[in-house]
Amino acid sequence: MVHLREMPEHLRNGLINQELPTFESAPWVEAKPLAESRVAIISTAGLHRREDSPFVPGAGDYRVIPDDADFDDLMMSHVSTNFDRTGFFQDTNTAFPIDRLHELVDQGIVGSAASRHYSFMGATPPHMMEPVARDLAGLLKQDGVDAVVLVPV
Repeated sequence: MVHLREMPEHLRNGLINQELPTFESAPWVEAKPLAESRVAIISTAGLHRREDSPFVPGAGDYRVIPDDADFDDLMMSHVSTNFDRTGFFQDTNTAFPIDRLHELVDQGIVGSAASRHYSFMGATPPHMMEPVARDLAGLLKQDGVDAVVLVPV
């Protein structure tokens, strides 16, 4: 990932000066113990299965990645020119730590892995993602997810 100081000035200024949404409330719940929790992964690496449509510039949507997917078939279509894919190509877990999550489940540290995980494309304006995030929250509830691992890439 590129540092802000390494970005072209117009891109850097666009990120620094973007208008961010404000929210009326900040919902909060008491967390279950991790050993009793069902956990999903949400990445911003623009990941999808080979048969899914790739992300396009400005995409505010997400892709569903089933827990039992063939992770050798996982693609990255993040469109930023400032995005370094090297780590992902060497180890999928750098952008989508599915093996680490399964290890924590096997060790009893995490209760279970969700049946579905999700990926957005990062660098999308937050106002475009808010309605989609609400939709995703409904899917997480349907799957009984108690916690998520947010992987900002």
